[in-house]
Amino acid sequence: MKAVIQRVKNARVDVDEKTVGEISEGYLILVGVMDGDTEADAEILAKKTASLRIFTDEDDKMNKSILDVDGEVLAVSQFTLCADVKKGNRPSFINSASPDEANRLYEYYCSKLLENGVRKVEKGVFGAHMEVSLLNNGPVTILYDTEIWRK
Repeated sequence: MKAVIQRVKNARVDVDEKTVGEISEGYLILVGVMDGDTEADAEILAKKTASLRIFTDEDDKMNKSILDVDGEVLAVSQFTLCADVKKGNRPSFINSASPDEANRLYEYYCSKLLENGVRKVEKGVFGAHMEVSLLNNGPVTILYDTEIWRK
C-alpha cells in the first residue's frame, strides 16, 4: 500500500458539489492499494501513520504524532498512486489492486487508524470523482510504501 500523508490545517472532499468528508488539523492521506497488498500491509501502515511524528512541539521540533495533537484524518482512496510510468508517457495501472479488494483494504486501513487511537477518520467516496481541498501546514508531506517493511 502507498500513502501520501500531508499535514494540514484543514481539508475536505466534495463529490457532486456536496462535502462528504471534512477535518480540521491533522492529515490528508491519499491511499493507493497495490495488487498483492494484504491486511498486514494496512495494519502496519495504520500503525506507522498514527505514530508518525510530524507535528511540532514547544521547541519547534517535529516530535508530536497525530495522537499527541488530537488531530483528525481525511483518507481518500487514489488508485493513481499505483501508476507504473516506466515506459511511455501514459501511466499503466495494471499493478493496482482490483476495485473490490482495493476498497476492502482502504476501509480496513481506515478502521485500523481508529483502532490505533486516531479519534476521527473521515473518508472520500471510493471510485468517485472527488474534489479535494486542503490548507497545507508547512508544507509537510511524507510518502509511505509498505513494501519497505516487507523486506
